[in-house]
Amino acid sequence: MDAFDLFRKLGAGAKFDLKRFGQDAARFKTHKPKGTDVSDPFSSIDYFGKASTNKPQEDDCEDGEVLNESEESDAGDKRKRKHEQTDVKTNVKKRKKSKVNRIRAQHRINVHGCDVPDPLCTFEELQSEYRLHSRILQNLNDAGLDSPTPIQMQAIPLMMHGREVLAHLQQPANLGFRAVIISPTRELATQTYRELLRLSDGVGFRVHIIDKASLAAKKYGPQSSKKYDILVSTPNRVIYLLNQDPPALDLCSVEWLIVDESDKLFEEGKTGFREQLATIFLACSGPKVRRAFFSATCTPDVEQWCRLNLDNLVTVNIGHRNTAVETVEQELLFVGNEDGKLVAMRNIINKGFLPPMLVFVQSIDRARELFHELVYEGINVDVIHADRTQQQRDNVVKSFRSGHIWVLICTALLARGIDFKGVNLVLNYDFPTSAVEYIHRIGRTGRAGHHGRAVTFFTENDKPLLRSIANVIKQAGCPVPDYMIGFKKIHSKVKRRLEKQPPKRSTICTTPRFLMKKQKSKQKVKKSSGGGDQKDESHSQKGTKQKSTEKTAKKIHKGRNRKGASREMNTRRAHRNWVQILEPK
Repeated sequence: MDAFDLFRKLGAGAKFDLKRFGQDAARFKTHKPKGTDVSDPFSSIDYFGKASTNKPQEDDCEDGEVLNESEESDAGDKRKRKHEQTDVKTNVKKRKKSKVNRIRAQHRINVHGCDVPDPLCTFEELQSEYRLHSRILQNLNDAGLDSPTPIQMQAIPLMMHGREVLAHLQQPANLGFRAVIISPTRELATQTYRELLRLSDGVGFRVHIIDKASLAAKKYGPQSSKKYDILVSTPNRVIYLLNQDPPALDLCSVEWLIVDESDKLFEEGKTGFREQLATIFLACSGPKVRRAFFSATCTPDVEQWCRLNLDNLVTVNIGHRNTAVETVEQELLFVGNEDGKLVAMRNIINKGFLPPMLVFVQSIDRARELFHELVYEGINVDVIHADRTQQQRDNVVKSFRSGHIWVLICTALLARGIDFKGVNLVLNYDFPTSAVEYIHRIGRTGRAGHHGRAVTFFTENDKPLLRSIANVIKQAGCPVPDYMIGFKKIHSKVKRRLEKQPPKRSTICTTPRFLMKKQKSKQKVKKSSGGGDQKDESHSQKGTKQKSTEKTAKKIHKGRNRKGASREMNTRRAHRNWVQILEPK
């Protein structure tokens, strides 16, 4: 047995992988050239060296081709696997993006910005995604907040994405206020403070609200221990503390500045807080400060300022901008003139309504007048406005929340952000001066998914503003007469003037003028005699009462002779009501 027979028997059944060991095959020249007979495995061997000289060159060329083919096949396999992995990742991203877009479209969430995190569907995701304290989730459940609202679904991840703000604020650091929340009214600030206390129970947040600026100056001044985390206040009280010498409030460590009802705070003039807000912005000079603005409506001034002064801005809109909620049934009611409003108001009361009800008027004087007309209608009614003391306003809000007050008459004070549970009817007694104001007014009802109703009185003098309100109602899906949409659009200057100076309206009060004049004279006498002794003061009051009663009796006697007994009864009733309402006890 020669060597070839031995090698053939030893190597029987073995296979050589030319793709993997192509270089070794080329080195030992074991690859068979094309066209050779496969049946004779030793036919390609030159035992005596008689092969032509060109043969080795051909073998070398063929071996090179084998190498190129193997390398190309390896590279092709790698590219194929890489493309497959890329396709899988792309498909996963597409499916995730389509899911996120479907969630946003379902809840009408519109987002503009870069690197926007995905919205959350449940509060439990905050614990898994952002390591939120479990006690906060428990407080949310105890407060009845089972699922986030559309704005919470997108705004909370935006504020927590990559920052873990709430987790950072869990431990007291004694660095001063690290979060400041600014609200336009004391009622809204109190509501925010109350909700923060409920949500931070057992977590470690130290929340404060400025009730009296004089006491706050000592509490938060330079000598304080800085054991506080969150501050809730109105702009003017913060400005008062910042203007003290030395400043009684240090905002250098603020990390979050939250502006609630931002469009109202950015307004110019007496009704706005633009200058105060600018001072607060400059006082929050920390390197980590971030800002967030919230409002039910968006104005061009706020949007322009944010684009110019904020980096990496993200805008979140729920539905179309400056539109009313669809859960409110809206109605426009023509009453002819100002006298027809009181008649229509009494008709609503006589037909029966489901309390509680909010009634909006355009001025403090008109709020007082309407209250005096409705106080003896057999319903529990009260009034709230800026001229009442803080204690009176707090008592009114508390009574309205508890159900002791059925009808609450108010100005634009309560149109901003205050959340009253279960308001069934909003009545715009005076026509709103803009679409933004109208949206905020009717936004007090139909909250948290509940249905509500809004009725707006309008007269012939309200025609210039009727078109803008009718468009808002039509966009919400409520019926509107076609002639209102066809009204001519007013000029922008006229529109701004009406927003700042509402049209003058006739008085609501139906009390006889002579009684009003008598009451004013009585008040003047009381003021002039206010510096004397109490006995003299009480004596003068009794004398004034007797004189006024005698004068009234004489006028009533004259009226009886002229117009009969019905006139006498009406005058007596009006006099008794007026004295009971306005005379101090």
